[in-house]
Amino acid sequence: MPVITVELWEGRTVAQRKEIVEEMTAVFTKRGMPPQAVIVILKDNPKHNYAVGGKLSSEP
Repeated sequence: MPVITVELWEGRTVAQRKEIVEEMTAVFTKRGMPPQAVIVILKDNPKHNYAVGGKLSSEP
């Protein structure tokens, strides 16, 4: 049973979340895994919790 954790910046709509979950599940079902066995966890994080090149992603 695969457990997929996806970390995202906050702000995705329910429709976008649904699409992500469906597509992640499809990756495994194409390889013979039943969809009921695939767990997808979406974790929202504010941009100020990410930094690239020493700069917070929330900064312009």
